[in-house]
Order: sequence, then structure tokens, then C-alpha cells
Amino acid sequence: MKLTSSAFQNGGKIPKEYTCDGPNICPPLAISDVPADAKGLVIIMDDPDVPKSIRPDGMWDHWVVFNIPPNVREIKKGKEPEGTHGKGTGGNLNYYGPCPPDREHRYFFKLYALDAKLDLPAHSSKKQVETAMAGHIIAKAELIGKYARQ
Repeated sequence: MKLTSSAFQNGGKIPKEYTCDGPNICPPLAISDVPADAKGLVIIMDDPDVPKSIRPDGMWDHWVVFNIPPNVREIKKGKEPEGTHGKGTGGNLNYYGPCPPDREHRYFFKLYALDAKLDLPAHSSKKQVETAMAGHIIAKAELIGKYARQ
């Protein structure tokens, strides 16, 4: 399975447009090679580079969407995917882009294909989604972007 973006390369800089310094819209994402037996997709975007003084675990969850139909092959620029929206660290239910407080951070866009739909309510946390996914992941893809505020 693959996850790519026409807005930035894996390991490259995320354009300002997709951050808190711009319109803060989700970047375009392309999904390919999803297993034929997938029952649902999950996308999680998180930042593991948060200062420990802000978050003791050093993690900020920016975007959590689960039960995305397995036939979805793209997430259009600025459009939330069909699916159930979980809650980010800041309480957001939709995409919230990079907004690092100190230096360049890495942002991990993680895509999972599952062999079952998740029986979770909307607004579930990343931890709840990850716990429910355990034992159901049949494929995973990752796209990493970087951003530093000017």
C-alpha cells in the first residue's frame, strides 16, 4: 500500500498552505495498492517532536479519521475524507496542520488498511483508534513531511 502527495515528497517540506501559517487545509493525498480484502482505512497524522514542556509524551495528534471506505483512492486538497472523525490533541475533529512552536518538526501521515470496520464512536481519540485497530491491520503506508515556522 502506498500514500503519496502531489504537494510534497516523502521527507520533504510541507507547504505553508497546509499549516497554521496558511489556510490550514489538508494536503492532497493519493492512496494506492490497497489490499482487496480491506474493510476500511484509517488515516492518522501526528507530530512526535513536541517539546516535553508542552506535552510530556512529546506527541501531538493532528488528524484522526477511521472507517474510511476501502475504495477511496484520494483525499482531495482541502476536503475531509468520508469516514468517522476522531479527535485530535487540540480537540479538533478535522485536519489541523503543522504549527510547531519551536523548530522544524516531522509530521507522520499514517494510512492503515483493516480487515474490519471499527466499532467506535465519532470523536474517539488516537489511542482508542489504535487500540481498536490492534490485530486488524493488514497493510500500512506512511508519508512524512517536515515544517518549521518562519
